[in-house]
Amino acid sequence: MTIEHLDPSNPFALPSTLPYSLPDFTQIADEHYEPAIRAGMAQELAEIDAIATNSEPATVQNTLDAFELSGQVLSRALTVFYNTLSSDARPTLEDIDERLAPELARHHDEIYMNTALYQRFTDLEQNIQADDSVSAEVRYALQEVLKDFVRSGITLSDDDKATLRGLNEKITALESAFGRKLLAGANDGALFVQDAADLAGLAPDAIDAARSAATQRGHDTGYLIELQLPSQQASLAQLSRRDVREKLFHASVTRGLAGEHDTRTIIVELATLRAQAAQLLGFEHHAAYIAEDATARTTPAVMEMLNSLAPSAVRNAHAEAQVLAQALREDLNDPQAVLEPWDWAYYAEKVRARDYDLDDSVLRPYLELDRVVRDGVFRAATELYGITFTDRPDLTGYHPDVAVFEVFDADGSELGLFLADWYTRESKRGGAWMNNLVDQSHLTGQRPVVVNNLNIPKPPAGQPTLLAWDEVITLFHEFGHALHGLFANTHYPSYSGTEVPRDFVEFPSQVNEMWAWEPEILRHYARHHATGEPMPTQWIDTLLATRQFNEGFATTEYLAAAILDQAWHQLDPRDVPSDPEQVEAFEKEALTAHGIAEPLVPPRYRSTYYNHVFGGGYSAGYYSYIWSEVLDADTVEWFSHNGGLSRQAGDHFRATLLAPGGSQDCLETYRTFRGRDAHIQPLLTRRGLEAAQ
Repeated sequence: MTIEHLDPSNPFALPSTLPYSLPDFTQIADEHYEPAIRAGMAQELAEIDAIATNSEPATVQNTLDAFELSGQVLSRALTVFYNTLSSDARPTLEDIDERLAPELARHHDEIYMNTALYQRFTDLEQNIQADDSVSAEVRYALQEVLKDFVRSGITLSDDDKATLRGLNEKITALESAFGRKLLAGANDGALFVQDAADLAGLAPDAIDAARSAATQRGHDTGYLIELQLPSQQASLAQLSRRDVREKLFHASVTRGLAGEHDTRTIIVELATLRAQAAQLLGFEHHAAYIAEDATARTTPAVMEMLNSLAPSAVRNAHAEAQVLAQALREDLNDPQAVLEPWDWAYYAEKVRARDYDLDDSVLRPYLELDRVVRDGVFRAATELYGITFTDRPDLTGYHPDVAVFEVFDADGSELGLFLADWYTRESKRGGAWMNNLVDQSHLTGQRPVVVNNLNIPKPPAGQPTLLAWDEVITLFHEFGHALHGLFANTHYPSYSGTEVPRDFVEFPSQVNEMWAWEPEILRHYARHHATGEPMPTQWIDTLLATRQFNEGFATTEYLAAAILDQAWHQLDPRDVPSDPEQVEAFEKEALTAHGIAEPLVPPRYRSTYYNHVFGGGYSAGYYSYIWSEVLDADTVEWFSHNGGLSRQAGDHFRATLLAPGGSQDCLETYRTFRGRDAHIQPLLTRRGLEAAQ
């Protein structure tokens, strides 16, 4: 099939004519995706063949540039398809994904196992070796393309290539299936309660949101607490009924363990296939394959960090547990009462309120979504970088909840578009994330269009959206990813913005969290939603003073998940559990082996709902968050000594670290920004950890 076979009326046939090439969601219907994707694959293969068989000597223009410009129809269609699949899934899209996932894997292999194309790139490498006019960015891009070919199996025998193709098709299909089962299981697992008394302790707006969720799911009466992705559900911090907390906790941590939404068969098969593919490519295991293409480089380096942090984190969690257990016994007036995992968040909030006279219930009225976004997230970006934001109600997103903003640079020039999709819904996968709808690139002449997704319960119409403090931090975090995309300044789209190694991508977003705590920003966005009164100064001081509160729990649950990810992906194919019933035992053994099997602190994600690694792009890479946080904490220290919330500091960070994206080695990017490699001590101090002995 060629592009001529695609109906010209298909919205993906030609570039969008909307500002910044924003996809025209008013014209896109479900039936447009599959024809465009199939036509796009055929067109790209024809373009690849033209590059590979070109009789002219290989040049940057006719080889590397042409390669980057190929497949634009496919790129337009897939970008919108995957964005919509994660944000507003429906059976028609899930069916398309199930059909096309193996074909797309095959399509990728057709390109990266094309011997003639690989030879073309090796010829280009030779041809530009002595050409001083070729930029460092082009040389780095070529180096990365050649590495991608090798990592995709170009040097394998024909038989091994065929085997790898088959593995890749199965892996892609299983990842898609995991995501579908997880979303359906999360929806089915939502906790329904008939009586409002069962929700005692929840803030009124949260109760209203639960009632609204029940109505949207077809319940004439009752309330629905929808499940968020992590093990610990936000509502556990407020629900005073212990039996309700227990039900919600079990609904969360038993996802994927039984019934029609059981994900265990997928997990063991995925782990096996990934291990087989890695060994076929010459790696000890899948984790080694992933680390080699990241800044960590090796799995021993990853494990050294995780294992060095675990003992202090667990020790801190134990100390916290003792305090919470005492609070539980006093609250229940029962000296024999035992703290359970569904009690942790609730009594952590009680202890914080007792010791610091502060908890989420008193903060929420001062944390209204729109004000936090405009007077917090946007204001910090304006103070740091001079950029400004304008509502664009004339531009339509992919769902009625999506708001569109135009972003202008400090000099008033057009920078890009930012789409905000804050609310949870039945069709949306859990968690929070950033997507690019359009990548910045000087080669294509395009400017960025980026999307942030959260999962905030939506209140009934006319009522304010009030946030928990963790949701405020998530807003700032995800917008850090958005800034990485908006500030991209690269030649090739493949290296634009967040197109960096996965253990570097979380770093800029983690840095952006610091501005949520900045007093100058806090006093603007932390205002009562009804009166406009600022949050009391003493509360802000207390909030800042409690930054390490419950950090032992937070670090332990994270490290447990990161270690679990590594455990699954450091297996030889023969060592993967052969029976899905063994998944829970494998988890326990893996966590025990690393001294982090804490019954009161389950992993942030258990295997059966670990979308990052079994349904998303973070397999063997969940360690990235703590790896990136070393850079983040060191950068926060830099800001504190170099102007803090100022244009001078912001412009330096933007120019040296955000703008290059993945167009150069990211550790070199960090050295350019910081003047040295990162130090780990700021991270240890932040999390209340001790240096490894």
